[in-house]
Amino acid sequence: MAYINSPDRRTSVKIVIAGGFGVGKTTLVGQVSEIPPVNTEAWMTQASRTVDPLAEGDAKATTTVAMDFGRISLGPDLVLYLFGTPGQPRFWPMWDDLCRGASAALVLVDTRRLDVSFPAVNYFENDSDVPFVVVVNLFDGVQTHPPDAVRDALRLPEHVPLLACDVRDRGAVVHSLTAALRHTLQTTAKEH
Repeated sequence: MAYINSPDRRTSVKIVIAGGFGVGKTTLVGQVSEIPPVNTEAWMTQASRTVDPLAEGDAKATTTVAMDFGRISLGPDLVLYLFGTPGQPRFWPMWDDLCRGASAALVLVDTRRLDVSFPAVNYFENDSDVPFVVVVNLFDGVQTHPPDAVRDALRLPEHVPLLACDVRDRGAVVHSLTAALRHTLQTTAKEH
């Protein structure tokens, strides 16, 4: 990212948006993408509800079966390419490919179903070298658990940033994406 301030250079950054099934990844990408987001949504059938259980009261009718893709420019010289992962376990083998070349990852968490978040956190802690932040999606704009309780429940190390964000709020999403980039810069600076 050495060319960020150079007017004749453009820096592009790949950020992966990961998390369990139904945590808001597609909504996040769609909220900030300056292009029509590319998604691979498929209608959920009655049979799929036993395989992909929803949170109580969730009216989700579609699900991502490959990935979401969007783009956002953060100024004339910085473009973020967003790749949203599918959250269902049967699609986890795709995560390695989606993470290849990524500079940062944002792991989205739903505190109503924290159990679906463990695999994503574990993946980035143990199976990936992509620096990541964890973001609690504030469904209905309400933070239902204190950050320390979420950190403890996820067994999240102190060096991993924990944020909260209503993914329907464009400004909050941009803040979370820039926090992921800052974390990457800080992490790579410590390594060198």
